Amino acid sequence: MALIGVFDSGVGGLSILDEALRQLPEHDYIYLADSINAPYGEKSSEWIASRSMELCQYLAARGCDAIMVACNTATAEAIAHIRNELSNIPIIGVEPGIKPAAMQSANGIVGVLATEATLKSDKFSALLATLPNCKFVKQAGAGLVPLIEAGQANGEETLELLAEHLEPIQDAGADTLVLGCTHYPFLRKAIRKLLGDSINLIDTSDAVVRQLKRKLEAQGKQLNDGDQGSIQFISSKDAELLHQMAHELMQSDLTERSTQSQLVSTFR
Repeated sequence: MALIGVFDSGVGGLSILDEALRQLPEHDYIYLADSINAPYGEKSSEWIASRSMELCQYLAARGCDAIMVACNTATAEAIAHIRNELSNIPIIGVEPGIKPAAMQSANGIVGVLATEATLKSDKFSALLATLPNCKFVKQAGAGLVPLIEAGQANGEETLELLAEHLEPIQDAGADTLVLGCTHYPFLRKAIRKLLGDSINLIDTSDAVVRQLKRKLEAQGKQLNDGDQGSIQFISSKDAELLHQMAHELMQSDLTERSTQSQLVSTFR
C-alpha cells in the first residue's frame, strides 16, 4: 500500500483523484488544494513554479510515495523542476490530451479549452509542434475555474460564459474538444447541454492514473484487493468546503472510506 499525494490549485484535481480511487482504491491519498490562490492560470510562470514546488515538497515531507501534479498549469510551468528536486519519488503530471484528440478527430479540427498559462507554455507549444497535420483551435477558459470553485459548475452564469468560450471552437467546425484543465471535466454536463453529443470530449485522467499505477508497480507497492484506503483533504483556504465539494463533484462513494479534512494556514 502506498501514500499518494494529489496537488491542484483547487478542486479540479478531484477529477484525477476520482479516477485514482476507481483504478487504485486500496492506496491512501492526501489531496492538497491551494484554493486560496486559485486559479493558477492567470498568475506568472515564476509564481506558479515556486508555489508548485513548495506544495510538492510539503507532500514529500508528509511521506508520499508518489505525487500527482493534478493541475495542467502547474505541470506546464513546473513539472521538470519538481522532478529534478524530488528525484527519489515518482512525480506524475497532467497535460492536455491533444495527441489522442488528433487521433480520434475525423475531420482534423480539434478545439482545446485550457487556461491562458497552459496555452502559452513552452511545453504545450512543443506538444502542438509534434502534430502538424491537425488544426487546433485554442481557447482560454477565463473565468470558468472560479465558478467551478464556487460550486457553480452547472449554473446559468457558467453556462453563459462557457457558451462564449466554445463559440470559436464550434464555428471552426471542431469535432473533438480537449478539456485542457482538470477543472473542466466537471463541465461535461454543461458542454453537452450546449453542444450535444456530436463533439468528442477528451480528458486524460485515465491515462494519468495508469501511469501512476505503472510507477507504483515498479516500486513494488503491493495492493490488497478489497481494501479501501483513507483520504485526507487539505486546503489552504477552507478544508470543510473542499471536503463538501469532493462529495458533490466526485462519483466515488466517499462514505465508504476514512476521510478527514485539515486547514494548512502556513501556505497562506
